[in-house]
Amino acid sequence: MATQHAIGIDIGGTGIKGAVVDLGTGQLVSNRRKVATPEGGRPADILTATGELLAGLSDEFGDELPIGLCFPAIVKHGRTLSAANISKEWIGLPAEQLFEDAFGREIHFINDADAAGYAEARYGAAVGAEGLVILTTLGTGIGSAFLYEGVLMPNTELGHIELDGREAEKSAAYSAMERDSLDWPEWAARLQRFYSHVEFIFSPDLFVVGGGVSKHHAQFLPMLDLKTPIVPAVHRNNAGILGAASLAVH
Repeated sequence: MATQHAIGIDIGGTGIKGAVVDLGTGQLVSNRRKVATPEGGRPADILTATGELLAGLSDEFGDELPIGLCFPAIVKHGRTLSAANISKEWIGLPAEQLFEDAFGREIHFINDADAAGYAEARYGAAVGAEGLVILTTLGTGIGSAFLYEGVLMPNTELGHIELDGREAEKSAAYSAMERDSLDWPEWAARLQRFYSHVEFIFSPDLFVVGGGVSKHHAQFLPMLDLKTPIVPAVHRNNAGILGAASLAVH
């Protein structure tokens, strides 16, 4: 029986990445392709750029593979209900249908942090984890994914909870560390406030920390004092691709 493959595409504020994924192992079976996200991130421009990336993968692997696509927005019933680092024109659009019409293929659309969380539960740091796993991505903002017994509960948006009178991501995202010229202990103190609050509200069984800064996890995770285990994500830049591809068939 042939190994099942799917295409995962991760649309971000600066780049659009995609690859073919082996759904059994979570390994990429193609080169990871990347194109720049068009300036302004408008729907028509992103559709065109994604089409260019997809055409390269289809030329190599055919046009019958399932496609999963993750995106920096709340996604409900295929509609994008918010817009992070992309054009506000996405808000309220039937995005899944737009992509399906443009490419003549069935596409599964999902929030980018949810895709990353699903990838870690299926192939990474949260494999076999029981109870509630909360993944957070620390980057320009704070994305989040909740998985209970491996089942995704989408669109949680923890970065937007109010903490000390402002959105949590305004003070605790990695961008805040850069903006305010914080050292690791100073940033860790802000993360402590954030994770302690989330821990109290949701009583998770495991935290997984993703985003590009997770490669520096030894600089800040040991400073956090939590009752809940907290571990770095495994797949980092490929997590969205892996999760989107997996959810295309689940």
